[in-house]
Amino acid sequence: MELAPQSFSDTELQQISECEANIGYKFKDPRFLLQALTHSSIKTPDNPSNERLEFLGDSVLGLVMTEFLYNFYQHRDEGELTQIKSAVVSTSALAAESERMNLNNFYNVGKGVKSKRRSLSASLLANVFEAVVAAIYRDSGLEEARRFILRNLYHQVLAVAGNRRGQNYKSLLQQWAQKELNITPTYKVGAEKGPDHNKYFEVIAMLGDKTYCTGGGRSKKEAEQIAAQETLKVLFTERGMHEEAEELSNAPPLTT
Repeated sequence: MELAPQSFSDTELQQISECEANIGYKFKDPRFLLQALTHSSIKTPDNPSNERLEFLGDSVLGLVMTEFLYNFYQHRDEGELTQIKSAVVSTSALAAESERMNLNNFYNVGKGVKSKRRSLSASLLANVFEAVVAAIYRDSGLEEARRFILRNLYHQVLAVAGNRRGQNYKSLLQQWAQKELNITPTYKVGAEKGPDHNKYFEVIAMLGDKTYCTGGGRSKKEAEQIAAQETLKVLFTERGMHEEAEELSNAPPLTT
């Protein structure tokens, strides 16, 4: 269904602006956002509900997360990847992200829906997350939708996968740096200490010409992993991604 031409009221313009600020994306065509925020209980011929967007967003979300996990965890089998994906895109996880972005305050639903409970159900909150994914996809394409999904669900991946087995932080840093900075991290040994049978290595993570964090360990691989982990925390903090940085600080032992 094509969206009808529309001029926005002052209330709609304010809602659009505030919601865009919360989700970190500015729409070229705000009609997609308004549709994503419209429940079927208040749809009209000129103002369709978000049900079709939910349908599309579910598939876009599944594709992006499947591809990400496939590339991200190259040593995990299909069963593990499926379990991680199922948890990350679960109703409860998506609902939590919707609440974090305050989508519940922008979701336009009928009075009957609101009166049934003091807050929107988890399923409704998950649905609106998927609808927003689809709205971004229709507005700007897959790459912008991917950025939105990974920006908001990355910490869920870390939490879920971290509960199953330690992380490969070199892989995490490489994926993030290539996507966000178009740079591949490198590592250099800053120091070697101790006798040959009991070496201790200090390795420095580099992004281009910029020196980031140093990691130490009984092998170069261990030191590289710690350097990558610490560098990710710095990068996330610089970008204001404090929850993600905290997840890394509380993360379990590494996978080398």
